[in-house]
Amino acid sequence: MTTSILVRDVMTSPSPLVNQGCDLGEVVQTLLKHGVFGLPVINDNNELVGFVSEQDCIHAVLVSSYHCEGSPVVDDVMSREVLAVEADSSIIDLAQKMGKNKPKSYPVIEEGKLIGLVTRSAILESLWANRATCDLPNEKQ
Repeated sequence: MTTSILVRDVMTSPSPLVNQGCDLGEVVQTLLKHGVFGLPVINDNNELVGFVSEQDCIHAVLVSSYHCEGSPVVDDVMSREVLAVEADSSIIDLAQKMGKNKPKSYPVIEEGKLIGLVTRSAILESLWANRATCDLPNEKQ
């Protein structure tokens, strides 16, 4: 049953991430390397302090290249209000959240520490695989 599937069952762990204070070039390289739409930003204690998206980077690169300014750091462009999810949350709850909010991926935390990343694709894949059981013929006894 879908309600018993937890975020921890479908998340990517360890999560691709960037450290607070890194330059934007490292952020762009990490986004491209992992093929994700956004990255959690952590501090030295592995605490989630922000989230940086492709969209954030595109805007920052456009502005800094237009003005030929130095490369910004992640702290200049990241969102500090992060929509994160607990590892033991149901994927049903997260799927409902994803229907209302824009993020394509959510950092997964446990006791305030980053432990993974869950994407809309992973949730969709899990929901679809579980939904396939609805199509199985009922066994008659």
